[in-house]
Amino acid sequence: MTKRYFITGGAGFIGSAVVRHLLSTTDNYVLVVDKLTYASNLDSLIPVKDHPRYSFVQADIADGETVRKLLASFRPDVIMHLAAESHVDRSIDGPAAFIQTNIVGTFVLLQQALDYWRKLPSSEAERFRFHHVSTDEVFGSLGAVGLFDEETSYKPNSPYSASKAASDHLVRAWHHTYGLPAVVSNCSNNYGPYHFPEKLIPLTILNALEGKQLPVYGTGENIRDWLYVEDHVRALILIAETGRDGQSYNVGGGCERSNISVVQAICLLMDELAPDFRGPHQRLITFVKDRPGHDLRYAIDAQKIRRELGWVPQETFETGLRKTVEWYLANRTWWERIRSGVYRGERLGVGA
Repeated sequence: MTKRYFITGGAGFIGSAVVRHLLSTTDNYVLVVDKLTYASNLDSLIPVKDHPRYSFVQADIADGETVRKLLASFRPDVIMHLAAESHVDRSIDGPAAFIQTNIVGTFVLLQQALDYWRKLPSSEAERFRFHHVSTDEVFGSLGAVGLFDEETSYKPNSPYSASKAASDHLVRAWHHTYGLPAVVSNCSNNYGPYHFPEKLIPLTILNALEGKQLPVYGTGENIRDWLYVEDHVRALILIAETGRDGQSYNVGGGCERSNISVVQAICLLMDELAPDFRGPHQRLITFVKDRPGHDLRYAIDAQKIRRELGWVPQETFETGLRKTVEWYLANRTWWERIRSGVYRGERLGVGA
């Protein structure tokens, strides 16, 4: 059955990947609602901008009246909520925007979604779903062993993760208190094409290409579970359409790597794909002062989504990283526009 997807934050990294996937592999209709802040990029939607089942509106999810009108006119079957301020370093420097978008914005969106859902005919109300997309950072920091599962207690340690934890709790409350059909997903670190270049992997690729220093926080031993964005997209659509109401699903790539090993792997790929006559790219690695409250390790137990929904990642870290490096080398126009204006690779997150 054809569905209508209302996607907040659809011009962002993960959101735009969802949009491109839906329009290229399904018959669904998509409305993107995005505020177009610094990390949003309409260039990421150029492949679908003329698609007959795609539409875009620039709007703030905290603007309840605008959201109400858009829901009434588009009549979605699925609201996939990806709009968020999402960079830990920026949340350290300026937490107010994270509180406004991630908490207040989610509250406003929930209120409007609830009102919209209550007014739907029964047949449409039965297939409606609110899918809130979140992060594993809400769980805090792991020790050397163990995994985050859906029953792990929340213990956020940064302004960003605290704001996302709050939004998760709001969604669960609107489901349990008001009956809103809702699901939550918490993912590990995403990477892949169209990733905003302040994040570790794209920043390292582009700095290496430009012969700049490759900054690594602390000793580089912080560990993350890496998830290729296309694998995440398949999981998100599966959760939105077949996940159980009121449930949460953890989505992880099963690819734990220390930050220093990630940077070293990128250097080796760059040596192969874009060699520097001055020498191996690892010569550019520079250890810098760690950011405040830097969580040591994240790792996801994704058994629930595998068991209940049949999802498994298709990419290994090695195959996904190679695809990512190749994409950035082949798509200079996309990232050069960002590097020339909005973000130039400067250090963020040193403290407010």
